[in-house]
Amino acid sequence: MAKNILVVRNDRFGEFLLIIPALRALKERFPQARITIVVNPKVVELADAIEYVDDTIIWEEKKHPFKEVVEFSGLIRGREFDLVVIFNPSKEFNLISFLARIPVRVGYSRKWGFLLTHKMKDEKEMARAHEVDYNLELVNLIGATTKDRSLTLRVADTDLLGGVKGSNIVVIHPWTSDPVKQWPLGRFEELIRKLVGLDIVVIGGKEELLRNKDFFSRLQEVCINLTGKTSLIELAEVLKKAKLLVSGDSGPVHLAAAVGTPVIALFRNDLLGKTAKRWGPWGEGHVIIEKDKLEDITVDEVFKKVREKLEGDII
Repeated sequence: MAKNILVVRNDRFGEFLLIIPALRALKERFPQARITIVVNPKVVELADAIEYVDDTIIWEEKKHPFKEVVEFSGLIRGREFDLVVIFNPSKEFNLISFLARIPVRVGYSRKWGFLLTHKMKDEKEMARAHEVDYNLELVNLIGATTKDRSLTLRVADTDLLGGVKGSNIVVIHPWTSDPVKQWPLGRFEELIRKLVGLDIVVIGGKEELLRNKDFFSRLQEVCINLTGKTSLIELAEVLKKAKLLVSGDSGPVHLAAAVGTPVIALFRNDLLGKTAKRWGPWGEGHVIIEKDKLEDITVDEVFKKVREKLEGDII
């Protein structure tokens, strides 16, 4: 019976959030165990908001000098973990878990998977299932299951919207980290202008402020701009207050799902491994608009879905 569990998911925050049901499964399988999670430094505050996480360790997703790998392995060994689950496979962490002499090492049979004790073939790029399902399948190798497959976060109720309240808050996230998943920015601008009468909040990372100065200057009178102005946990608080999020394939889609906010997500379905079947918003009440070419998704089509989701609200 595992008593001290290490979990590894140190990539981007959207992918990280999708392990929450698997963490719940581990806790239900080993209810007395302490769960420590290895994360990207930007994700620590979200990890702290998950009720199944007892502690966090930072290990950036990058190539480290071998000396650092050995030193980190010693640190992990000193914590006396008896089980590790590695959700995003890497040679470094497969090696670290082996050098740390963790007895049960769970992960995928790639990137030095021979160092693991329990492993499965990584076929996620085939997108036959959602990422949440794949994560649950991995922990099932050690008998961990759960009937509750929801995403949940503990989020405080703070006011980051300057007093804006009510049910007419619609959040727009116009950006993606991958250009191939980007709905034309001009379409987002047109959509925002059509949503007259609603409290429109635009969100995004700090890097978007410099890249899109013209976009923000044209829309400063018609939206609240929180781009680059929130931490991830603050962003979760904003999304929790919103009636709806409209976004492309991106991390905020999963953050909104984790705080119970419906999402209208824009996806392309011609790239295996990047479809909504694997990466769409998890849970009930979301809308996915998916086409071979994002350019084929019209503003009127998205506007219609927004109007349907807002039901009785006037727009």
